Amino acid sequence: MGEEPLSLHLEDKLRQSLENEARLREVPEAEVAEEAIREFLDRQAWLRRELAEAVREADEGVFISQEAMERWIDSWGAEGELPPPEPDIFLPPKER
Repeated sequence: MGEEPLSLHLEDKLRQSLENEARLREVPEAEVAEEAIREFLDRQAWLRRELAEAVREADEGVFISQEAMERWIDSWGAEGELPPPEPDIFLPPKER
């Protein structure tokens, strides 16, 4: 896989953070920047896939009820925290 140079203009505070991170890790600034960009793009791609899946499920009439979501959220941090709920509403085509 090839590499190509990329020039960026960064705010002073961001540039200083980049320089500091590179110094602490003892790696070039470009390595830290490339890792940060890669992680950002991976996160964006994941988010788009998740949204596309949610839209597909909604188009198919598959939903999680508010009650199931509230039970799950209320269990956060408690002993016996519940796993994320599964869809429990399945609308027939005529109701979508």
